[in-house]
Amino acid sequence: MSAKTQEPVRLSAIAVVFFRIGLLSFGGGLGAWLYREIVALRGWLDQDDFMAGLALGQILPGANVTNLSVYIGQRLRGALGAVIALMALLSAPFVLILVLAQISDMLSGSTLFRAAMDGVAAAAVGLVMNIGVLGAQRFFPKAAPCAVTAATFIAIGILRLPLIPVVLVLAPVSVGLAYLGRSADA
Repeated sequence: MSAKTQEPVRLSAIAVVFFRIGLLSFGGGLGAWLYREIVALRGWLDQDDFMAGLALGQILPGANVTNLSVYIGQRLRGALGAVIALMALLSAPFVLILVLAQISDMLSGSTLFRAAMDGVAAAAVGLVMNIGVLGAQRFFPKAAPCAVTAATFIAIGILRLPLIPVVLVLAPVSVGLAYLGRSADA
């Protein structure tokens, strides 16, 4: 259901949005683009619902954006919405990759093509940073999530500790701090 209205989003609208995103996106930044299209422009989901789907998409196996697309489609129109969102997102890139595979030798030597791909990559980095900032703004005033995030960054990024033990230690700490924070707010 839509966040702004109670009438369901049309399946054709879901197909058009996801097809266009799949057709025009290259190399990342899809989570931010989906946020812009689904939350900011159309109001089909609210920010909390979208962020919940983004988090779920990141912890499930598979590509994050496909998981997120299934989540959004399901939230908007159930199982059929999920199938349409995923198929629309993947159909254009599938055909495009088949075509580009046939002409890749011609394009790979072109400096103009490489410059264009560098520009697309820079835009994707900006979109990913945008979604990260949006997510961080919700929790920035709270010290506990910032501390757990900093501890995770230091443990994995700087100290190069293994991911699984870090998560096994910090996940229960994070859940406990969140529980204590909610208890204090109540």
